[in-house]
Amino acid sequence: MTSPAQALVDATLALDAKGLNAGTSGNLSVRADDGLWVTPSAVPPGDLAADRIVRLDMTGAAQTPGVPTSEWRIHRDIYASCPEAGAIVHTHSPHATALAALREDLPSFHYQVAKAGGRLIACSAYAPYGTQALSDAVLAALGPRRACLMANHGMLAWGPDLVSAMALAIEVEVLCRQYLIARSAGTPVLLTDEQMDIALASFSRYGQPEA
Repeated sequence: MTSPAQALVDATLALDAKGLNAGTSGNLSVRADDGLWVTPSAVPPGDLAADRIVRLDMTGAAQTPGVPTSEWRIHRDIYASCPEAGAIVHTHSPHATALAALREDLPSFHYQVAKAGGRLIACSAYAPYGTQALSDAVLAALGPRRACLMANHGMLAWGPDLVSAMALAIEVEVLCRQYLIARSAGTPVLLTDEQMDIALASFSRYGQPEA
C-alpha cells in the first residue's frame, strides 16, 4: 500500500506534468491521525521524495525532519474546521490564477461548478503567502464549499481523500478556462439559483455505489 508521503510525491509530480503547477509553486497535504503530512518548502518536483514530506502535529510543530510549505497553516486550519477533509491540493494553475488575479468569483456559468459544493466558487480576499491572514481568508472564501480561488495567487480544493481533492482541483482549472473563453466571446448566461440547487442535489448522489 502506498504511504501518505509517497502518495503526495506522486500527486505533486502528476500536477506538474499536467501544467497545474510549475517549479516550486503549490502544495499538497493529507490528514494524519493527529496532524497532517504536507509537502516541503521550496523543493522542485524532480527533487521530491517520500522522506522529504513533512509530518506536522496540529500546532504546526514538525514531527519529522524538513521544513514544511510556508502555507501549512491553511492545511492545518482546514483539517481543524472540516472533519470531512482528508486531503488538500493548492495550485497556481494558469486559468484559476488568471481569474483570481481579477479577484472575481467563478459564477454559475456551468452546472459543474456545483461539484465544489455551492452555487459558485468564491475568490478570497488577498493576504501575503505563508501568513495566518491568508489561511483566514481562504477559510472565509471556502465556507461550506470544497474549493476556492485565492486572490492574486491561485486556487485550493479539498476532498475526503487525495484522489478526490486532485480531481476537484483539475475540474476547477478546467471550469476557469471554459469561463474565461466564454467571457472572451461574450457574456456567459448564468444558471439560476434553482437550477444550481438541482445540480447540487444531483451531485450529492453522483458516483458509483459502494460495493
